[in-house]
Amino acid sequence: MFDTLGLICMIWSCMMLFHPLHADIQCMGSGAQESPIMNVKIDWIKTELSWESNKNYSIYKCTMESQKESTEKEVNSPLCTFPGRHMHEGASFIIEVPNANFSKSCTFIRGGMNGSAIENFSCVIYNVSLMNCTWQAGRNAPADTQYFLYWKNLRGDNEVECELYIKDENGRNTGCRFQNVRIGDEEAYFLVNGSSNGSVIQFYDKYIQLYKIEILTPPLNVTVSCTTHPAGCIITWQPPLTSHMKTETCFLYGISIKNKDEPEEKNQPVEVRNHSYTFQNYNEKKEYLLKIRARGRNCLINESWGEWSKTIKFGGGKDYSIFVILFLIALGTISVTLLSFCFFKRYCSSKSIFFPIPQPRDKFNASTDEDMQIKYVSLQKSCIEEITVVEEMT
Repeated sequence: MFDTLGLICMIWSCMMLFHPLHADIQCMGSGAQESPIMNVKIDWIKTELSWESNKNYSIYKCTMESQKESTEKEVNSPLCTFPGRHMHEGASFIIEVPNANFSKSCTFIRGGMNGSAIENFSCVIYNVSLMNCTWQAGRNAPADTQYFLYWKNLRGDNEVECELYIKDENGRNTGCRFQNVRIGDEEAYFLVNGSSNGSVIQFYDKYIQLYKIEILTPPLNVTVSCTTHPAGCIITWQPPLTSHMKTETCFLYGISIKNKDEPEEKNQPVEVRNHSYTFQNYNEKKEYLLKIRARGRNCLINESWGEWSKTIKFGGGKDYSIFVILFLIALGTISVTLLSFCFFKRYCSSKSIFFPIPQPRDKFNASTDEDMQIKYVSLQKSCIEEITVVEEMT
């Protein structure tokens, strides 16, 4: 049966003054006598259960039950704090006093139209301190539904609303960008509320361990130093930048060294814990492609692989044998040409080797046929000898 508190219907604002949340809390007492536990309150952001009692008890036992698990605690004051849970899924709370024949049970019920809350909520942290969160509109949300994201980063911080929303083609908020995000060892709380002119929109909340959603940046200052005797390369680097972890032993590194002329599947990354690696299968005549990435190991760092570093090329020394062969061929060709030239110049006449090239007649300086006849006649006349006969007189 319901106690004097009966059915408590509450509209929670939780510092969200512009867009209040809608939720119901139903409490019911049990036992033959009236329960001394009253004024039960739930702060779902902190996942705290508090109450008042008209009697002083040294020990209380409180239990929180959700769809996935049940948590039980014993406290010596009327306040129970549970690990962060997604309150939009609903939860039940039970307050008991050991060795007493009464208890108080409360059920937290999310208000609003079913299917109006956002779906597929996810966040990612990149470039050390930038964070993007995205979601999709509820499948049954009215067309005029607008969503608003609030979050609480670290213990003691106030809830703040997103300052830079990502909008779809209809102007509806479907994501948010954050700057200067700090990663701590506690879970951050995210809450997306909605508003509509004609309907009550269900809220969505989620606790996220921020280090688990961080995409690690590539390792820094990657260098390669190679030698030929003995053949090998020493690769060194520094840990990636993070906003919360400075311990160098918290990282595991994946090293990919690929022969440029070999298929990708033949080059599986090597995992190392140190900040250096010795590559022994080095051939100075081959060109190699190097890249490195990192992930967390036994620390509050994301254990998923981060971003690859920029590809670094090393090796690929010049093979001078081909240049020597080409040089010898060129030198031999020049030598044969010079020897042939000297031989022909020494023992052969150019006139006997090459036919005379006929020249075109000079029409301006050449003599005409008539002039040639005149010259010929003159030549004949000049060639006539005068003979004189001398006879002896007797």
